[in-house]
Amino acid sequence: MQRIDRGKEELRKVKIHLDFLKNPLSSVLIEVGNTMVLCTVSLEEKVPPFLKGTGTGWVTAEYAFLPGATTERTTRETQGRKGRSQEIQRLIGRVLRAVVDLSKIGERTFWVDCDVLNADGGTRCASVTGAFVALKRAFQKLIEKGLLTEDPTLEYVAGVSVGKIGEEFYLDLNYEEDLLAEVDANFFLTESGRIAEIQAGAEKNPFTWEDFLQMKILAEKGIRELIQKQKEVLSE
Repeated sequence: MQRIDRGKEELRKVKIHLDFLKNPLSSVLIEVGNTMVLCTVSLEEKVPPFLKGTGTGWVTAEYAFLPGATTERTTRETQGRKGRSQEIQRLIGRVLRAVVDLSKIGERTFWVDCDVLNADGGTRCASVTGAFVALKRAFQKLIEKGLLTEDPTLEYVAGVSVGKIGEEFYLDLNYEEDLLAEVDANFFLTESGRIAEIQAGAEKNPFTWEDFLQMKILAEKGIRELIQKQKEVLSE
């Protein structure tokens, strides 16, 4: 398969707009090609019951598609999150908590909301990448206000997809490529190369460890580029 807009080992064009909204503690609009996700962070001065009295805080996430995010209208999840949305928002929460020292945020809950405005593949990866920037920006603001004494983030984290189409491997699949992929994997890696989470599956035939290693190499390249973009936006 020949890509028209980029090479098979290249990311789509990434744009991260900081402080996109005024009301939340922090907000980020991330664009990865035609995929657009709005990530906001809100602060709640309490924690879930299992953390009360521990001095430890919590980071949690919610994820949803807006009705106009897809070519056919997506129904609002007014009666509770669908299985896919639940799975993705739990993923986002897990990955973010993996890179935050929860003991340094006090007994507070940081709500990270990821709303997909336009979907063209890779929405969970874009959500994690944008959500991390929004969360780190929220910490920056609380430090400026004297509500936090230090940045509780342990290291940067981002997400990217890799797929196998035919005998070739492609970085950062859009929706049409995702449909064609015989193997599809989502990598969520830290700046030091550690694994926050990996989701991988064969759409047709099982794949080999050699295939996985090829995908890992591509993912590491993409993650490095995404983290560099995160740092530029946050001026670090």
